[in-house]
Amino acid sequence: MMIFAPSRLAAVLAALAVAGLAVAAPAAAAAQEQSLSDQGEARREAQAGTQLSLREIERRILPQMRGSEYLGPAYDSTARAYRLKFIREGRVTYVDVDARTGRVIGRSR
Repeated sequence: MMIFAPSRLAAVLAALAVAGLAVAAPAAAAAQEQSLSDQGEARREAQAGTQLSLREIERRILPQMRGSEYLGPAYDSTARAYRLKFIREGRVTYVDVDARTGRVIGRSR
C-alpha cells in the first residue's frame, strides 16, 4: 500500500479529477448535442403537422397527473415519443406519449 504525504495526495486526487472530467466532458457534449437535435426534429415534425406539439401533449397529459409536480419533457426522435417526468411524494413517474397521436404508450414508476 502506498502512503502519500498530504500535499502529494492532494495533487494525485486533483490529477484524477481532471482525468475524469476529460473523459466525461465529451460524453456530456454528445448527449447535449443529441438532445438539441431531437428537440429540433420534434419542432420540425410539429410544424409539418405530422405530430402534435409538446404544448398540445402537455395540455392533454398534465390534467391526468393532478397532485404531481411536472419536472419536464424529453423527446426521442427515433420512437417519435415524448417522455414526461413527474414527481409525487418522492416517487418519480415517467409517462411516455406517442407524439403522432397523443396516446399514452407507457408509464413507469
